[in-house]
Amino acid sequence: MVVWRTLRAAPSWVPPLLIGVVVLVLPGIGLDFATSRQIQLTCILALIVSGLNLSLGYAGQLALGQAAMYAAGAYTAGLMSIAGYTDILLQLLVAGLVALAVGVLTGIPGLRLGSWSLAMTSFFLVLLVPDVLSVFENVTGGHSGLSGIAGATLFGSVLDPNSFYIVIVIVAILWFAVLRNIVVSRHGVAFRVLKQSPVLASSVGISVFRMKLLGYALGAFPAGLAGALFANLDGYLSPETFSFTLATSVLAASILGGSASVYGAAVGAAIIQLGPNQSSAFQQYALVFYGAFLIAGGVLLGGGFAQLFRRLVARLDRAAGLDTQPTASAVAPDIPALHGAELAVSGVAKAFGGNQALRDVSITARPGRVTALIGPNGSGKTTMLNMICGFYRTDAGRITVGGTQLQRLPAHHVARAGVARTFQTPNLPEGVSVLEAVASGRCSTARASLLDAVLRLPRFRRVRDADIAEALRVLELVGMTHLRDAEAVSLPLGMRRLLEVARALVTRPSVLLLDEAASGLDEDEVDRLAELIRRIRDAGGTVLLVEHNFRLILALADEIFVLAHGQVIASGPPEVIERDPRVLSEYLGVRSDDARLPEVADALETKAGER
Repeated sequence: MVVWRTLRAAPSWVPPLLIGVVVLVLPGIGLDFATSRQIQLTCILALIVSGLNLSLGYAGQLALGQAAMYAAGAYTAGLMSIAGYTDILLQLLVAGLVALAVGVLTGIPGLRLGSWSLAMTSFFLVLLVPDVLSVFENVTGGHSGLSGIAGATLFGSVLDPNSFYIVIVIVAILWFAVLRNIVVSRHGVAFRVLKQSPVLASSVGISVFRMKLLGYALGAFPAGLAGALFANLDGYLSPETFSFTLATSVLAASILGGSASVYGAAVGAAIIQLGPNQSSAFQQYALVFYGAFLIAGGVLLGGGFAQLFRRLVARLDRAAGLDTQPTASAVAPDIPALHGAELAVSGVAKAFGGNQALRDVSITARPGRVTALIGPNGSGKTTMLNMICGFYRTDAGRITVGGTQLQRLPAHHVARAGVARTFQTPNLPEGVSVLEAVASGRCSTARASLLDAVLRLPRFRRVRDADIAEALRVLELVGMTHLRDAEAVSLPLGMRRLLEVARALVTRPSVLLLDEAASGLDEDEVDRLAELIRRIRDAGGTVLLVEHNFRLILALADEIFVLAHGQVIASGPPEVIERDPRVLSEYLGVRSDDARLPEVADALETKAGER
């Protein structure tokens, strides 16, 4: 266990780098030609698979277009070589950019159409590769293939087989370093938030379309690099190389290695390249076997071999006593001043087909106050929150925050305007820690570019440090600092709800929307939540609370608006609302002449339990 503790103290990138260095020096110890070729082909396949991992495993976009991007990079490099541009660095750059352009051009229409359109667009793109090559037969060689590719050079010197082997391995190592830097940055967390839910992504200020396109296009770049390397490996390109069979092999490698893993791409590529691809008889039934691999990987290896490795590491951590968490702090710090803004909803209406969800609804939530929105199921409460957040467009009326109109803004712009929210069901991405989940709420704040993240430039470090500092500050406010390294989705319900509140607070929003935040909590957890909401109010925050727990509403709310049948039927302070005859009739189903506070609270809590 002492040895394991020492190993775990090392940065996570050290073991993969050591493996890469070992692979790099193999030619110096007498590596034979056949093994050398298989390693090179594995590195090339790993580059392609890593692109799919980025777009599928992290960004959640199912697309099989990597084979087409691979072909684009290969033919770009091949044609450059024939034209006399044999420098491998130039070919890698141009091939990568061409593949990136293909990814952008094919991704835009697929993403605009939505749903499964990107998957179908990329599927047909792969099927069209042989036909496209045939159309330009005079240039590409058509079905006969492209020959006459000269040997690659580096700074004017022709690369011999051993030197080209080193180039391939170095390119693979550098790309995986780039991929790791992306995945562990704010961009990587944003990809996982997007994969979890586009609604969640929008609510924290992420442009869903742009982030989806970024994931898909970035996944094309390593495929272009792989294509350039492959073109120079054999000096000949055949259209059959870039068939649908290749696309399925890439998907199989991704699933087997672990699609939500940086280094799972290399593991999956090694399994496919060094295993079934060695058999000539396998190629005849390749699609059948790849289909079997996909089923086996999806059913028996959830998360691929990368997930099995994580479980092994977690077990060793427990054995070594490394998984223990520090205890929570007993004293919560003060919440710094919040600059809340007035939320004004005026005359808002919304219909879904023939169902009029909201009719001429007007509510106001002011800074330093808790405003409650209550009503029976189907009254339009969540619809109202979705209208405020920009998920639905208003049919009529205005929504303003601090004088800024929101009713026509997309959801991610509303989030950037200072509106933060929680959800009825805690919405947290898989594969992120508690600290990362809270920091994801800062996606709309000061930004570092993708290049900053890849190169670890000073701006990236400043933004990262600020994200961590703010996330830790808010975790301390909700008493969860001791859980900073725990996986967010592994927490119990009460903790996940508090975590959502922390994520909403991390940007110090102008308006905080809480959608049934107390649902499913026990009495102690409700008390903790109530105390946190009071502290947010006292710090100057604007809180709009949607809740079924009537005792909590009466204890917290400064003003209550009651919705029924899509209309506001009553508004005022708690002592007025609890005795309003129409509220008692519509909401609680009790008579006004015999209702008192305890009975009202008990009746509503019984109704909430029945739901």
